[in-house]
Amino acid sequence: MKKVLNAVLMFSLIGSLIGCSGGGAAEPPANGGTGTETPPAASDSKDPVKLRIAWWGGQSRHDYTLKVIEMYESQNPHVTIEPEYAPFDDYWKKLAPQAVAGGLPDIIQMDISYLNQYAGRNQLADLKPFTESGELDVADVSENALSGGEVSGKLVAMNLGVNALQTTFDVETMKKNGIDIPSKEWTWDDMDKMGAQAKEKGLQIGGFAYRHDVFFPYYLRTIGQKMYSADGKTIGYSDDQPFIDYFTRYQKWYDNGYILSLDKEAQKKGVAEEDEIVLGNSISGTGWSNQFLAVANLVTDRPLELNPMPGPGTKEGLFLKPSMYFSVTETSKHKEEAAKFISFFINDIEANKLIKGERGVPVSAKVKEALKPLLSENEAKIFDYVTWAEANSTPGDPPNPIGAVEIEKLLRDLSERILFKKISIEDAAAEFRKEANAILARSQQ
Repeated sequence: MKKVLNAVLMFSLIGSLIGCSGGGAAEPPANGGTGTETPPAASDSKDPVKLRIAWWGGQSRHDYTLKVIEMYESQNPHVTIEPEYAPFDDYWKKLAPQAVAGGLPDIIQMDISYLNQYAGRNQLADLKPFTESGELDVADVSENALSGGEVSGKLVAMNLGVNALQTTFDVETMKKNGIDIPSKEWTWDDMDKMGAQAKEKGLQIGGFAYRHDVFFPYYLRTIGQKMYSADGKTIGYSDDQPFIDYFTRYQKWYDNGYILSLDKEAQKKGVAEEDEIVLGNSISGTGWSNQFLAVANLVTDRPLELNPMPGPGTKEGLFLKPSMYFSVTETSKHKEEAAKFISFFINDIEANKLIKGERGVPVSAKVKEALKPLLSENEAKIFDYVTWAEANSTPGDPPNPIGAVEIEKLLRDLSERILFKKISIEDAAAEFRKEANAILARSQQ
């Protein structure tokens, strides 16, 4: 993590020196593609085009993304696409020096945590001209889904799918061990009780350790507060009590052995195969809705179910999040061709029969409807849960401000010091607020 942080910091320091060059001459739009389900057009120009595209993910994502690329290349033979993929942490470690050197791929998979950082350094192209010309077809994408990729009035990232936070239950194991199965209106107290029941049976709760950069903001939302101020210049709260309450509960889970120990967590690489539910050690897990699929598909002898996060305040805490984005980099010399590929990726029904919502429930209403009859049982559970969440959530927050990645690292480090009893929760709360505000202040300069 230290190396990652160093790379990110280096990028942050030098990023302002990187120009906004690139952007080959725009080519006139033309129609083509896979047929009726392929609105974006292939250019009439058949000059060879080479695109580089980078993403993070597990093996199944790599496999189907490569097939989608092959499908696109076969229909657009003048286009060659070079893939670059890596696990999440390695991905950003690799991307940061490429950004510094002006050598980013044409298309990069983007996470909301990094969106403002890259957009703020003018690394990402505005996709609005391509939505207006039709190269990036968003006719079946809602305004809400599109707006999640906007920064300072520019569409710098195309939402690839919709996610919502969820709790995964291994219902059969819970029943077998006499553990209560919570309703959708369950609370943190219910989760405390579930942890105690699991511990008594030699089990635990949590597939991995909590991602506090995800779940602490959720908790804040449930009590009417926010992680960041509206302008992104400060932490969004001034009273440390929410931090104290959140980590007091988490420390209780840790001290009681309800969740995975830090030494065991440190040995994991974060892939679904290592999830404690898959390994048969845990009755529950937490994450984004699209992450359910990889875990559920690996547990072949018993069904898993999605449930909302605990409350009270679940509706206020939940929001629909762009699972991830594709961005076209400002240095790309083939922005139009890159936009066409993204359009193909979100609109082409045959391509999405391969993707099947793995990057979140599709943003294209037409694709979502076309896929419903084709979904596996686990995929249908995700679609149903996100549909439920649409009616039981509130609008999301703006993309994280520049400096958020450094703040997430600070939060993780403090949580480990808390669990190892190297700092009191009260002192950690004060340190977090002070240091996080300092990071945000530096990021404004």
